[in-house]
This record gives sequence, structure tokens and C-alpha cells, in this order.
Amino acid sequence: MRILLWDIDGTLIHSAQVGAYKLYTIPVLEEIFGTAGRLAEMRVSGMTDLQIVFEALRDVGVSQEEILARAEVLVSRLTEEARRVTGNGEKFFVLLPGVRETLEALAAHPRYKSALVTGNIKPMAQLKMELVGLDHFFTLPGAFGDESHNRRDLPARAAERIREHLQMNLAPEQFIVIGDTPNDIDCARHFGARAVAVGTGRFYSTEEILECKPDALLPDLADVELVLRTLQKL
Repeated sequence: MRILLWDIDGTLIHSAQVGAYKLYTIPVLEEIFGTAGRLAEMRVSGMTDLQIVFEALRDVGVSQEEILARAEVLVSRLTEEARRVTGNGEKFFVLLPGVRETLEALAAHPRYKSALVTGNIKPMAQLKMELVGLDHFFTLPGAFGDESHNRRDLPARAAERIREHLQMNLAPEQFIVIGDTPNDIDCARHFGARAVAVGTGRFYSTEEILECKPDALLPDLADVELVLRTLQKL
């Protein structure tokens, strides 16, 4: 058995507008903390949502303790604002080539089960998957960006939940992290999982991804047979 731990942004979907995350995050940070800090100028790809908020507000005098103390309201307001801004998602999120077909093929294969391991806070991840019609593919509990500011923590958190859910003693090498950034590869390595990179991210070149030494690199998920052959080797 192989457990596939999927990133979302840049791997499964793109926002129709670059930096769209900031459209609903900046107003919420200003509402709760009185400032969005340096979020407007940050490149946030591969970071967890909690890490983004920490770094955005670090230099304007808002401590991590203050942020964590208001984490519940922050998550709630981010989700509300994202739902308001995105509407039904049709003009906001774009499904990347081959994603639905690949997930369908994997769901039909007895070797694979899928979960989300993403920098998105959990309700945001669920909202995105609901809006693009992918939510039913992720049948296992995952790990999300409101659980840690360090993406390295997330695969182990997901694995613990999945082992309990399946009542199976799964080794780290039975997990495969699939993502588009160096942070996805790094968190896989930290946990001991395999790492498959996809070249559909907006912010890293193929050369930059290869420097991180993923176990495999796919240009995208458009060739379902290539995806299956690649995973079969891991």
C-alpha cells in the first residue's frame, strides 16, 4: 500500500489570479490585528498559512503568542472571507490538467489511498476541494496549515491519524508526498517519505526543484499512465 499525501495549490489547482490568497487574507489580518504587515510583498508558495501570518506580522510587533491566542477567530474569519470572495469558485480556482482523471485512476487502484497534506488551514482546504469537485477523493485524514507553522511537522501528523484510521502500522516509506515546491520535498524527507514533484507550480523552475532531489519529477498530471508508472516504482 502507498498513501499519497497531496499538496493543493500548484499541484491540484491554481488560483485564476496570481496572489489571490492575499485578496481575502490581508483584510482579515487588518481586521483582527490592525495590520497585514508585509504580506502584500511576500512570496508565500510552499508555506503553511500559520507560517505566513507569523512572518507577515513578525516585523510589526505582533508576536506568535498573540497570533496563536486569536487562532480560532483567525481561522473562522479567513474561511468566511474566502467563501465570500471566491463565490462558487468557477472564476477563482482552475483545476490543473489531468488532476481529476489521475485521482479517479488512483481511487480505482487497490494500492493507493489519498489524503491532503497542505499549508492551507483545514476549512480552506476543504472549501477549495469542494468548489472544484475533488473533495470525495481524499478519504483519509490529513494535516493542515493551522496545525503548525512548520510544514515539516505535517506528514508525521497525517501519518499518525491515517495509521489509527486504517488500523495499520504503515512505515514512513509507504507515504508519498506530491507537491510543487521545495518545501513539499523537504517535509517528505524530514518524515522519511518518498517525494514526487510536479512542475505545475508558478514560482520554482525545474532546475530549482531538481536541486532538492525529489524521487521523481512529473511535468504535470496530464499523462495518467505516466503518473501511475512513476508511483509504481516508489
